[in-house]
Amino acid sequence: MTHILMIAAENGALPDGKVGGIGDVVREVPVALAQRQCAVSVVTPAYGIFSELSGARQLQTLTVRFGGRAESLKAYQLDGFGTEMVRHFVLEHPLFSSCGKGRIYCDDPPEQPFKTDAIKFALFCKGVAEAVNKDLFGDLDVLHLHDWHAALLMVLRRFDPAYRSLQALRCVYSIHNLAVQGIRPFANEDSSLEKWYPDLVYERKQLVDPRWSDCVNPTASAIRLADAVHTVSPSYAKEILLPGNPDEGIHGGEGLDRDLRAASDEKRLFGILNGCDYSLDSAPAAADWPSLLKLMRGLIRLWVSRDQTLASGHFIAHHSLSQLTDRRPKMLLTSVGRITDQKVGLMRQKTSSGQPALHAALELLDDDGLLIMVGTGDPDYEQFLRETAAIYRNFIYLRGFSEELVRALYQQGDLFFMPSSFEPCGISQMLALRAGQPCLVHHVGGLRDTVKHKKTGFVFSGKDPIKRADALLATLQRAIHQFQKKPGKWQNMRKAAAAARFKWSDSVEAYIKLLYQK
Repeated sequence: MTHILMIAAENGALPDGKVGGIGDVVREVPVALAQRQCAVSVVTPAYGIFSELSGARQLQTLTVRFGGRAESLKAYQLDGFGTEMVRHFVLEHPLFSSCGKGRIYCDDPPEQPFKTDAIKFALFCKGVAEAVNKDLFGDLDVLHLHDWHAALLMVLRRFDPAYRSLQALRCVYSIHNLAVQGIRPFANEDSSLEKWYPDLVYERKQLVDPRWSDCVNPTASAIRLADAVHTVSPSYAKEILLPGNPDEGIHGGEGLDRDLRAASDEKRLFGILNGCDYSLDSAPAAADWPSLLKLMRGLIRLWVSRDQTLASGHFIAHHSLSQLTDRRPKMLLTSVGRITDQKVGLMRQKTSSGQPALHAALELLDDDGLLIMVGTGDPDYEQFLRETAAIYRNFIYLRGFSEELVRALYQQGDLFFMPSSFEPCGISQMLALRAGQPCLVHHVGGLRDTVKHKKTGFVFSGKDPIKRADALLATLQRAIHQFQKKPGKWQNMRKAAAAARFKWSDSVEAYIKLLYQK
């Protein structure tokens, strides 16, 4: 029986254990693998909260050298969150809650990106290496690392003599978001490779960032050192082999295209589409429009109550919601996701008329439609959305998150709006399709692999940012026309969307065959 250890920053199987797609994958892949008779252990930092969960059982204390001193990490197994075939573990240390109890990621200033996160994940990787050495997880066959947060474990496996035994295990590296690489200096900083691991003797060329010669790049290091490199959709695996072109809005390999092409040439790079869980109850959280309206108004009051001052975004949303009646909008567009350049950049991109694409889209909708967007993220993009919501009465931006709310939006929306600039895989469009909601998406990455033009949604593309923004509008216009003028065709599209299937069982078949086999 193959035993896989998943190492990640997020684990959606635990309460408040996810921020994005990594958490969904780490929750669902182990279950699908267990159904194929694999044993899976999952380990994350405890962040000051998971070690306090009911069922958290301390196993042992691990002592490691970190930052030139001995550090103790407490290892826990979490009973009640898995099965005999799927076990969940966490490591606890004060550094893991350095930016607040329960906070998975920190918001470091732009001039020191990843500073705090890099320190805690460098210690986490050292702790995991020690735990493997101490047989905390039992006999293992595969180490499966997720994104840059786990990447330094690959460095320790290769260059730290204390963990050379890990080289007997197959090591897989999954790229969930290549745009975030965890780059830090080699030395001369509190948060740097030589500060974390002062005794490590390493080959600089294996770890160096291809653009900044004084920096270590965890993502690049893992790509170079892994036995297998995995991206979460086949199309994204092809796109990242190309150089990026910021002027044309092309992300490509985000500066790592040469390393990725080398991995591809060595037959180590694989694109496997993420799956979606279809076992969940499909009953809507809010069964009709009045219930959804009541839910949104209640959430705004709750979010306002948590702050000592009234945030302008909540005020604008409250005012907009108060203007709505129990009469449902004729066409309801929905959007759920992190507010980042990836997700919102094309919405802010100016069209050939000089108008931001989102503004032009809302004018196309006019009074017959309403777009509701939910999410938090980059302050600059949040400001753009707040200003847009203040100008357009048919746009509501809800700065927050609620599982009940997004589930209701998936169920009740007529068209899911997801014009991502790039998309490694994407889960939101799969969840919308699962609920029978057609999607409007950009023809990239996982969106390209999941949404079929004129069958389960509408797909656009363009050769440069302005042409992409224009194409977005033209495609939305066609979608609105079909919704208004061809209701029978629209219902067929809804049925096709609900029937689309992206099964984890298919994904893990490829995991076992391509990633885990030596």
